[in-house]
Amino acid sequence: MFRKQKLLMGTLAGFMAMGMSSVQAEDLRFWTTEEQPERLAKQAQIAADFEKATGISVEIIPVTEKDLGTRATAAYAAGDLPDVIYHPLQYVLPWSEAGILDIDAASEVIDMLGASTFAPGALQMASSEGIYAAVPVDGWTQMIVYRKDLFDAAGLEAPTTYKAILAAIEKLHNPPEQFGFVAATKIDENFMSQVLEHVLLANGATPVGEDGVTGFDEKKLTEALEFYKAIAKASPPGDLYWKQSRELYFAGKAAMIIWSPFILDELAGLRDSAPPTINDDPTSGELASKTDVVTTFSGPSNPAGAAWADIRYFGITNDADTQAAQEFVEYSMNEGYMTTLSIAPEGKFPIRRGTPENPKEFVEGWSTLPVGVDRKAPLSELYPEETVAAITTGLDTASRWGVDVGQLALASKIVNSQVINRYTRQFIDDEIDVATAVAKINEELAKVD
Repeated sequence: MFRKQKLLMGTLAGFMAMGMSSVQAEDLRFWTTEEQPERLAKQAQIAADFEKATGISVEIIPVTEKDLGTRATAAYAAGDLPDVIYHPLQYVLPWSEAGILDIDAASEVIDMLGASTFAPGALQMASSEGIYAAVPVDGWTQMIVYRKDLFDAAGLEAPTTYKAILAAIEKLHNPPEQFGFVAATKIDENFMSQVLEHVLLANGATPVGEDGVTGFDEKKLTEALEFYKAIAKASPPGDLYWKQSRELYFAGKAAMIIWSPFILDELAGLRDSAPPTINDDPTSGELASKTDVVTTFSGPSNPAGAAWADIRYFGITNDADTQAAQEFVEYSMNEGYMTTLSIAPEGKFPIRRGTPENPKEFVEGWSTLPVGVDRKAPLSELYPEETVAAITTGLDTASRWGVDVGQLALASKIVNSQVINRYTRQFIDDEIDVATAVAKINEELAKVD
């Protein structure tokens, strides 16, 4: 998988023996996609604290995410890469194979911090045979957001499986007063692609293998499509995406939706542009008090289940002042980690859970960070302890198509083709049967390269 790059001079033991303060560097260059002013200010704070602690200054260079790939390729060709890049999952494998990332440097940082202190799913997505191409920083997992009060009143199990979700729909679906689910059905929206991938991952259905496109296992795909049709039939008619999901849930007219964690502050009445309307008070936390979440759920062919995750990494480049870059990453994941997470706590779950001495230190600290826009409060005040725990444990089973076989880029092409969305919608609308949908999807995917 990962092509082994140049070995660092000296061992980790040698690096530690020299002591951090012996490293001298100026203007360590750091590319970040967190370019909003308030987020840059947080990163500037980390850089200032780091310089005070080590004497190493950091130049923070904002880069628009859509330009990141082309800029990195050009900088690599010119021998002018920055020292550290904050980047999304999709670049981990391509950059390691291209020689942009120093995978030995990243592996040493993870070993130094302790691999056991990281969420295993997020760490695994950057690893091959014990080598880590980049250091996982933060991320979020998609969630089933559900009305726990209604589930409890009806004696229902939490929606952690296809079976439990369908059982809940059977009892709670009562349109138009209340829909059992609000599924994504608008085929040209990335939201539908994301939700579908989550549902298919939950049943172990994937379209790619080590050698490229394999097509889906027919049984797993059939089960997943039949489940998706069932939740779509328990939804309002029309082309549905994130907007309707949120509006209906906020109005108290949906028992379950699938959404990102960026809904958590809105649920609690902390954002005026998206207020809950379940009662007459747009700042009320009533709906949050009635809500719980599930990040990992499973289908019949995959009892272990899966969580769809968006993970971000620190990549140390092959042009870096290696020791200084390692120190900066280590600091940002240790002494500066709470500030790192505070950039956007609702979407930056702590991938590093704690330290060897205090395994829950960062999870507990993260739960106290304020979230919200027009008003702020920590998640620990908005949701019970078990809900906060569920939000972060999805990173244990974090996954995406193609990551485990080095085919994330190919899987992304499949997602972007919207082939799966299109035939799933035709099946939902009773235009084709499930066998035809499965055959058509696999036939079309064979053309993707």
